Amino acid sequence: MTACLEIPFVVGGGISNASHARRLLRVGADKIAVNSAAVGRPELLTELAGEFGSQAVVCAIDSKRVGSGRGQVITYGARRPQARDTVEWAQEAVERGAGEILLTSIDADGTRQGYDLEITALACDAVTVPVIASGGAGCAAHLAEAFAKGAEAALGRLDRP
Repeated sequence: MTACLEIPFVVGGGISNASHARRLLRVGADKIAVNSAAVGRPELLTELAGEFGSQAVVCAIDSKRVGSGRGQVITYGARRPQARDTVEWAQEAVERGAGEILLTSIDADGTRQGYDLEITALACDAVTVPVIASGGAGCAAHLAEAFAKGAEAALGRLDRP
């Protein structure tokens, strides 16, 4: 028996309008992810959801911790801090049509020491769509911790159980 893993093919990076998204969806992407363009022009999420459905729109949020229970949105590959709270932006993104939130902790990304579970939990509690935890996983236990906080999916490179 052959095991098969089926996951949606999500494409992101540089998507700034419906035309870009349309081309990617036509050539096989199941979903598109937007980050910096949506922060710069939040109505993009509404436009994309209106044309393709919320199920095809992922709002990727890069978050930098700025205090206990507080995250700040960072854009353009973690180079540009924004005057936006992470959880508030996640809520607005969902209100505008995002069907999922991909939440990356910039502080934890690449450390393999675990996700920012506090911000992950706050985001999961604040929105009604799936939250995907990202940034920091190093073992399977980190994924389990994210799921326990409410994440419905998690990204990570795992080298140990």
